[in-house]
Amino acid sequence: MIAYGFSEYGGPETEYFLDMPIADPGQGQLLVAVHAAGVNPADWKVRAGNRKDTVQTVLPAVLGREVSGTVVQVGTHADGFSVGDHVFGATAAGHGAYAQYTVLNASATAHKPANVTFAAAATLPVAAGTAYDALDQLALRKEDTLLVLGAGGGVGSAALQLARADGIDTIGVASAGKREWVTSLGAEFVESGDEYAERISTGPNGVLDLVGGATLRSVAPLVRAGTRIISVADPVLAASLGGSGVERNRSSDAFTRLAELVASGVLDPHIGHTFPLERACDALALVETGHVQGKVVIEVG
Repeated sequence: MIAYGFSEYGGPETEYFLDMPIADPGQGQLLVAVHAAGVNPADWKVRAGNRKDTVQTVLPAVLGREVSGTVVQVGTHADGFSVGDHVFGATAAGHGAYAQYTVLNASATAHKPANVTFAAAATLPVAAGTAYDALDQLALRKEDTLLVLGAGGGVGSAALQLARADGIDTIGVASAGKREWVTSLGAEFVESGDEYAERISTGPNGVLDLVGGATLRSVAPLVRAGTRIISVADPVLAASLGGSGVERNRSSDAFTRLAELVASGVLDPHIGHTFPLERACDALALVETGHVQGKVVIEVG
């Protein structure tokens, strides 16, 4: 099969197309013909070597962690799935998404609803899944207020939509160019930058941080007794403020719930750009700029 990956840690110059054998699924696994793969900032951070301690990588490695496609082979004890099923999920350790075929753990795979496109389904396991898990940890109630730092990206925009669907008020901190985007998701917009915290009118009951560093540190004066903080970007700093990192679920049940929310119109992945596999380098380069609005998807086949 053809796949796109990298041969050593570093910049985009380490990326190239790989000609590699199609893997057989192991116990509890599925071999999937990929129709679409989501592109995320985590992908280039893995390539750069920033995730060596948390992401199992054997070089050369295929990029990407989330896909949708058709099951072509079922491993032993992968109950609930059959050849021909349309599915989506997170790739198994040692396997990537920017490829014609990949391997998924059945426990981290869900059936794709008929009225959800392959492209939309491929965006759910990483960004929307992170938002879903973070909100589950924050356990906010109706009419509470959620503050999202870095609200303009894939995780932030999903969090704003999921929170609003549960009756939670939202405040989104993002760059000036994303004002219209954030407000369209029903959130109060606050422009990022120096002293942004002083422009926040309501003390939040929960904080979801996707930026870290000084941006997260600046929220400290707003934190009150009972305020929960979850940071994707800087869990160590969050812990010093009484919070924590996000505990990813990556389960079939969680992914199924996200797909149901897309199917019902509650959650819109907002796919901004699609690229064929032949232009995987352009897709990742666009995400690496840090200025993408909406999700980027690679379509395969």
